[in-house]
Amino acid sequence: MLDMGVNQGAGLHRIALQAAPRVMAVASHGQQQGELPLLWSLCATLVDLGHSVAVLDATTVESADNPGLAQLLDDAQLQGDENSAPLSWSVIPAAMGLAQLCQPMARPGGPLAPLSELFQRFGVVVIYARAGLLADLLPDSGIEPLLTVAPVKMSAVTAYQALKQMLLNTRLRPTMAAIVGEPALNNAAASHSPVTNLQHCAMTFLGYRLDALAVRALQPAECRSDDMYRLALRLLENAMPLHRHQFMGSH
Repeated sequence: MLDMGVNQGAGLHRIALQAAPRVMAVASHGQQQGELPLLWSLCATLVDLGHSVAVLDATTVESADNPGLAQLLDDAQLQGDENSAPLSWSVIPAAMGLAQLCQPMARPGGPLAPLSELFQRFGVVVIYARAGLLADLLPDSGIEPLLTVAPVKMSAVTAYQALKQMLLNTRLRPTMAAIVGEPALNNAAASHSPVTNLQHCAMTFLGYRLDALAVRALQPAECRSDDMYRLALRLLENAMPLHRHQFMGSH
């Protein structure tokens, strides 16, 4: 009977892990004209795959008129009835709240522990933040933050700075998405593209081989491409589950 109990417990544990919200990250490096369209397309793709999504936007500061994560951390009741269905896709201001989670204090389960109770009803929690903040929030998480390189001026430069910060500070290994037109990344015209230059710098100066997933530029009326589904599945594979039971103590 003991063996059976252990096996049943292990099975229930696996189910709980599968049901837990999963955290993924998108690195902001000051190129929102390239980052935001890809972020919104990623969220829409995750919804297509059956996940409800909460985006914690650290580029937007909470306020009395625009409450967000800071207010939720102060009063979890604001999140609403746990039994009610979440919106399929919510964007939550989170600059102050995520900074609060990085404060040096004893926090069982790590910096993200409080998010477990707040966002248990969601399938995916996406943290959209600068590389330095991600480095503080996600040490040893196994998450591969999405790093976007868009065909706009300075995108490769700021992406390299973010890559260096993540690799050297916490050894986070980003997934890079290169927004391209047609034809895609690997044709001869792209041999001197910003993405190629970024990969060269990453290998030369950081000793890091940076693989790029080419994502075709999307138009508003266009259906999401296979590129987006591949990217979403890649990020889900490396997402970190938020296990409620780790943070609740012995209730």
